[in-house]
Parts: sequence; C-alpha cells; structure tokens
Amino acid sequence: MVCPTMRSIMHANRLHLLLPFALPAAADASTALHDIQSPALDRLIARATLVERVVGEDFQRTLPHERWVARQFGALPSGAPAADEAPLAPYMLRADGGDPGAATWACVQPVHVRIAHDHLVLIDPASLDLSDDEAGALLAVARPLIEELGVRIEAPRPARWYLSGDGFGTLAGASPLRASGRNIEIWLPHEAHSGERSRAWMKLQNEVQMAWFEHPVNEAREARGLPAVNSIWFHAQGALQPVRSPFARVLSDAAATRGLALTAGVEVGAPPASFSALQSAATGTTLVELDPFSAPYIEQDWARWNDAFAALQSDWFDPALAALQSGELGELDLTLCGDTGSVTLTVTRGDLRKFWRRRVLASLFIE
Repeated sequence: MVCPTMRSIMHANRLHLLLPFALPAAADASTALHDIQSPALDRLIARATLVERVVGEDFQRTLPHERWVARQFGALPSGAPAADEAPLAPYMLRADGGDPGAATWACVQPVHVRIAHDHLVLIDPASLDLSDDEAGALLAVARPLIEELGVRIEAPRPARWYLSGDGFGTLAGASPLRASGRNIEIWLPHEAHSGERSRAWMKLQNEVQMAWFEHPVNEAREARGLPAVNSIWFHAQGALQPVRSPFARVLSDAAATRGLALTAGVEVGAPPASFSALQSAATGTTLVELDPFSAPYIEQDWARWNDAFAALQSDWFDPALAALQSGELGELDLTLCGDTGSVTLTVTRGDLRKFWRRRVLASLFIE
C-alpha cells in the first residue's frame, strides 16, 4: 500500500551539476585529493564527452561559475566582450526580493580588509559570520552617507546591498571570492574603459569606513575575537537583460543563479541534500548548483575540501552513476569550476559502455 502523502522519488531525465571550486589548480591537486577514493566520478569522467574547457586567466575579475551562468542564461549585454563579464547584481537583487527595474545596479557587501606586512588583504565575507542584527546596525549608519551622495540603495538582505548611481559609470569590480586572500590593490574597482579608479566610489568607501571605525558593533566583535567589519566591496555591476533558461528547473542557493532563473520564469528551489532527495521534473534539464567547496578552497583548507569531495562522491556521484546504469537518469552533465577556469562534461548510459575512453580526473586540472 502506498501512502497518499508520500512523494515518489523519480529523478530528472537530464541532470546538470554545477560545482564551483570543485576543480583544484594543478599545483594544489595532489594535496586537495590526497587519499580520495572516487570510483564513480572516475568512471563518469573516463566515459564522458568533453563539451567545453575554459582555461581562463589569472587576473580575470569574475569567477568561472559566474561567467558560466551568465552565458547560459544570456545575461551579457549585446556586443559586450564575454571574456570577463558577469553583470549579475540585478539578478541577485531580484533573488533577494527586490525589483531591479531598468536601472544599473552593483552589489556591495560589508567586508574585513586585513593589514598584512606591506599590503591589504580581503578575507572571505562568509567567514565574517556577520549576523543580521550586526549588519543592520552598520547599514543604518551607512545608509544616510550613501543617500547623501545621490546613490540609491536597496538592502533586502542586511549583509548584501545594492547600489545604483550615475557616478559609478562603467565601474568594474572583482568578485569577493576572486580577491579574497590576495593583495587587494589590483582588485579594487576601476573604470572598465579607462582603468582609472572611481572618485565617486572611493569617496563613498572612505565615508563608510570612517563611520564604522570604533562602531559599537565592531568593538563588540573585536571583544569576542572576531574581525571588525571595516570596509565595503563593490562588484557585479550591470543592468537587467532579457534572459532565457536552458534549464526547466534550477535548484541553487546562489543569489545570482536563482535570480537568473526567476527572471527567465522557470521553477526555482533549494538544492537537495543528495541525489536520492531529488524529485522528478516533468521534462527538460534540472540544474543543481552545489557549493560545499568555496570556503575551504579560498582558505586553502584542503582537509575540509577533501571531506566535501568525499561527501559529494557518496551523496551524488555514486547514485547518479547507478541511475545512469539503470536508465532512470537519461543524461548527466558536470560543470567543474576552479578559480580561473571550468570544464563541462556530458555522459549518457550509452557512454558508460565506451570502455576505450580513458580520460582521468588529473587531465581536467587547470594550470
């Protein structure tokens, strides 16, 4: 007897896994994958067809998975050079509950910039562990300073703001995770066409930094041994473009990916904990974005990255391979990203029988 309230578990006919920071650089690979046993992934990679390999460059200001979703949904302005573009702020604003309209928006986040020996280093904003109450208190101080400069601000989430102002022009900023752990000098916002620093942004940043210096929120954080929130970071500036989705359904926690899917009018949800929890889709491809790797990758915590890889093997790769073998899953696509490049592979049940294909995981590493 089948309980009428029980949802049957049937997998999408075609599944695409997007995995940011799942592809270590060649120099880190031996450490990152130390003692990893990945027979399912190894077989999938060995038999798959290579769809795309994007090598990228060391000083690109956006991340491979950001550029990938922007391209997949057609979010780049007509005629824009695609090499380093990911103008995702308006879609992030939509995902966070705002209405971007036709304005140009940038995402701005409260951050901590650490003083190193002879330079400044940005730390991963996620590692701040900033509460909504703390972020809200800091925002209350910063908001009038921003608005005094004629800049519009929307902050549907306390720790992620959206700014729109003519003074920012074609300002290009780097993704926080692209700049984290590095000397921030080359990653600071600059005019896309001239390469010059924006006086409007520098003025705003300085005003906010001074207002937060010795703020009670920061004094309390430092008393608890936490880093002060001492600056703001500008990135992803762009205007909303008409987009369309190559996916029937998108399951992701990333604001940019969710916002693109919402704008395209397709079903959006949170990623399931495992392949076995993935519910059926009527037709088309389901995109699932999984991101257990970003924080350990940025922090170079390869033991934690290794643990995340092992969990992905048991929760996703093993059952996905079994579903391909049984015919329950028609096709599996994998987009594995690093911090500069990405690789996309596709594998079907028929591909699994192509024993002469011998690609190995190491062949995917990006120098």
